[in-house]
Amino acid sequence: MLLRSNCIRDRNCEVCDFKEECIVQRTMYTQFKEKPAYVTTGDSVGYVLSCENRKEYFQAGDGLEFEMLLFGRNLVYFSQYIQAIYALGMNGLGKYKARFRLVYVKNADRQDILKDGQIYMERYQVRYLDQYVEKQLKSRETLTYRHLKFFTPLTLKYQGEFLKEFQMDAILAGIRRRIYMLDCFEGIQDEEWMRWKLPNVEIKNQRFFPVHVERYSSRRDSRMILKGLAGEIFLDDVPEEVKGLLLAGELIHVGKNTSFGFGRYEILD
Repeated sequence: MLLRSNCIRDRNCEVCDFKEECIVQRTMYTQFKEKPAYVTTGDSVGYVLSCENRKEYFQAGDGLEFEMLLFGRNLVYFSQYIQAIYALGMNGLGKYKARFRLVYVKNADRQDILKDGQIYMERYQVRYLDQYVEKQLKSRETLTYRHLKFFTPLTLKYQGEFLKEFQMDAILAGIRRRIYMLDCFEGIQDEEWMRWKLPNVEIKNQRFFPVHVERYSSRRDSRMILKGLAGEIFLDDVPEEVKGLLLAGELIHVGKNTSFGFGRYEILD
């Protein structure tokens, strides 16, 4: 929808001479200000689009709820995302172009940003990750941090191989790398952060199963299978310095394909 309303060429983004100024590139494929050496893919870290409703068939009147978390300078493109979703609803979605309407948009506190066609931008919240972590540490003081549950697939490469079972050293390193990537997205490179020695956290027990998610790219006109692990991890004692890291990962997700909602977990009692 963004390409339809904004592209002035032939939608061949790879060779377009307006690529740097294109609103589609800025919103969906936002580039790092300082690109980490280990990042080789073109996926944006500017947002997380998450939907855990796996239904493929909807009837008239059915609802579909999803979440979108924007990072850094992508926050200013809120209206463009809303307009694209609205246009998609008018155009229709799926094989038979089923039309839908955007009923509401809510912020993290479940307040309406959009309701009955009215937008309340004063409820559009800009927050910082450290503020989120501090708030969670205070409000969840009794949490033991010994139980993690992955609700969407974790796709994580560690020491050259994709995980075939959960490994806490890999997960913690993945969260730290994700935070570093978000910093680089904004032009901040803190090499000391990446050299911080992560404490050892032992897994007491785990339950995991492989997950395959099929994705269709209309831009590339092709299907692809995204793979990962879902399940639960039960831990021994968790050091204090790890708790903030786990809380941050709970919000921003961990691993690959996070822009599709992968790598979402919750810390449970």
